[in-house]
Amino acid sequence: MSISAVLDRPSAAAVRPAARDAAAHATAATAPAARPAAPATTAPRGFALYVGIDEAKAAAAGVSLGTLVEALRRTLGELAPAAETYATVALAPVGSGGRDVDVVRLALHEPSAIARTKDEPIEEDRAPGGVVVDISRKRVLIDGESAAFTFKEFELLQYLVLREGRTIERTELVASLWEGSTDEDAPGERTIDVHVRRLRAKLGVYEDIVRTVRGVGYRFDRHADVSIRYGHGTPSPDRF
Repeated sequence: MSISAVLDRPSAAAVRPAARDAAAHATAATAPAARPAAPATTAPRGFALYVGIDEAKAAAAGVSLGTLVEALRRTLGELAPAAETYATVALAPVGSGGRDVDVVRLALHEPSAIARTKDEPIEEDRAPGGVVVDISRKRVLIDGESAAFTFKEFELLQYLVLREGRTIERTELVASLWEGSTDEDAPGERTIDVHVRRLRAKLGVYEDIVRTVRGVGYRFDRHADVSIRYGHGTPSPDRF
């Protein structure tokens, strides 16, 4: 195992501390799966799997980072014996904030993670019209005015925005937005519908950016009059 990736400074987000996170990189010949179309001059050569877990969390699960890496290698070896693998541990300063996997992606210089941390052009708060979902400041501007979203309403919108174009099931919303809640505290799937109705009411004429997929859940569809402001520490959208 090569320890070669170091994060120079802590992430600006302070969601939860991470002393050291592990990333298992596997490069493997694999059959094409559903993915955005690649340029004609390129072809898939493998994949990278970023794993966010520090030594304390691994120990609490009864394993070590090395054990996890070896287990992944064994599984890959069984499924695709011809695959070549390379693993590296991502080091971050003690107390680095942010989600474990985001810290790992930054430390290993994953392009889309780095892009999220770059300074963005300053925009006037009073936009001429449309919706601005300002993830960096946890707010929503509607036609230049700040909308009175509750914390949970913003979390719900942010969750959908970061998974733009993907239909999110109600069960996933409950599990993700009420993570750690007891069965008594967590809402039922129909309560999600109530939250969505309130969210849409505050979006007003722009309510259709949150679409209902009948029998499944909800999806965020960006319109031309909708813009997203990211910032340091923006959570990573799920890719798979």
